Amino acid sequence: MKFLPNYFRQGQLSKIFLCFPDPHFKQRKHKARIISAQLNAEYAFVLRPSGFLYTITDVEELHQWMVKHFEGQEAGDVAELWDRVSQDELDQDPCVKIMSEETEEGKKVTRNNGKKFVAVWRRKADPEWPELR
Repeated sequence: MKFLPNYFRQGQLSKIFLCFPDPHFKQRKHKARIISAQLNAEYAFVLRPSGFLYTITDVEELHQWMVKHFEGQEAGDVAELWDRVSQDELDQDPCVKIMSEETEEGKKVTRNNGKKFVAVWRRKADPEWPELR
């Protein structure tokens, strides 16, 4: 994922989907998760302002990890680039329904009576950075 900017121009994408990523349960493997301060900055680079980043998982702990990193609760996070989309907007978004019900992993979770945790963020415009003196 760190090579994403080698494949896409700045602001080229309007939507990014992170569907049922590997949770990497062991603490020592958390660095392999596809949500982190550095990767969130990479996602912001290739996503246009007002674009959407969709996440879905059946692992509540991973969902909380993703929310925590997008909301800037970890050192180095780029929360100033993201707004979480409201539940009302999620209910109207056809992409949320498709990734929940039409993906193979989504169908498997439904068959196993599992829970799905969805969060979507909207890319803010680049903030006005203060000038360094």
